[in-house]
Amino acid sequence: MNRRAEKMAENKAKLITSARKAFADKGFAASSMDDLTSNVGLTRGALYHNFGDKKGLLAAVVEQIDSEMALKAKAEGEHCANEWEGLLAEGTAYIEMALVPEVQRIVLLDGPAFLGDPSQWPSQSGCLQSTFKKVDRLINCGVLKQVDVEAASRLLNGAALNAALWVAASSSPEEVLPKAVEAFKTLSMGLLK
Repeated sequence: MNRRAEKMAENKAKLITSARKAFADKGFAASSMDDLTSNVGLTRGALYHNFGDKKGLLAAVVEQIDSEMALKAKAEGEHCANEWEGLLAEGTAYIEMALVPEVQRIVLLDGPAFLGDPSQWPSQSGCLQSTFKKVDRLINCGVLKQVDVEAASRLLNGAALNAALWVAASSSPEEVLPKAVEAFKTLSMGLLK
């Protein structure tokens, strides 16, 4: 039984890796299920068993990449002098990742088009909870104004996410990025006491 679970986990990982490459290269719509499975020596049955369908596989790939984005953003924040600067750095890093081709295509373009509102994705929930804790501490320490913690957290996360979506969908992302980052920082500063 243990070997069977290991094999299933291995097949799942193979499918995610194959899909991640295909979705980045061709996009979700142009990637066929046969391509996704045959590239790693598996059948459509393995895809259906592990993910339900191609859309379920996209959700798993988005979850993986979005989680990696959150870790990278968090790492950027840890290099800062204080928690407020760290929170801004995390949001800025998230927005800047909209220039990474894989992130742009899979998470910020195809993800919303086929999976719906990104703010409802499980990976975004983790980011929101982290922001919630930081905002709560910053309010309690007197760094931020006395505002509703959940509202401020949702607005900060939403601003970073929507800025990243704007950059990714733009015909000139490199030109839009500095505008998005500047506006994100300016809006965020309004929370300072």
